[in-house]
Amino acid sequence: MISVSGPGVFIKSNILTYFRNLLILFSVAGGSILMACSQPMEDRQTSEKHLDTRDPTLASATFGAGCFWCVEAVFEELEGVESVISGYTGGKTENPTYKEICTGLTGHAEVARIHYDPNKITFDELLEVFWQTHDPTTLNRQGADKGTQYRSAVFYHDEEQRQIAEKYKKALDESGAWKDPIVTEISPLTKFYKAENYHQNYYELNPNQSYCAYVIRPKLEKFRKVFKDKLKSR
Repeated sequence: MISVSGPGVFIKSNILTYFRNLLILFSVAGGSILMACSQPMEDRQTSEKHLDTRDPTLASATFGAGCFWCVEAVFEELEGVESVISGYTGGKTENPTYKEICTGLTGHAEVARIHYDPNKITFDELLEVFWQTHDPTTLNRQGADKGTQYRSAVFYHDEEQRQIAEKYKKALDESGAWKDPIVTEISPLTKFYKAENYHQNYYELNPNQSYCAYVIRPKLEKFRKVFKDKLKSR
């Protein structure tokens, strides 16, 4: 398994078996699920978006790993994560709406911006969760969710994050954990736009919605078993 030490990420010899045992996490949102995150929904907020503000003592990370409802639900459960905001980044359209994002023409990815206490959880540990809870080898797709908005991506906030992400990606590729190469994009964070209000805390507020019940809930159950030592106290 992976151990974290200082700014680097070190891969032990049994990583191949470890990651293969975790691949069940990546197949939860398979093609059999018809209710995808991309299903059109009514906007309940104006098209105006804004950059989020945060406690300056916290650090931030921004990940794209398919539908942001899934990503948000996973990271909100980690000890040391203070908040998770669903939003859009990596595109060219100013102030994009969800409906525009769903066309795949804006260039944006659905992402989760994570605000965390670096004294309780590190960027390395966040990356560990990121790469183990989605399939980073499928280009512009996670399960039934297809399009550039669902691409696997690390949007780094500084040079240190870039170096750690690149090192981690290289080590995973060389380990043979996946039969196909990792296609995760590693790009600098540009503008982040907070998604409409109804996307925030979506799973918590809509646990019985079809996508939540059949995709997110099973994924969370498996995630909790694998990362039980990193979860917030219930």
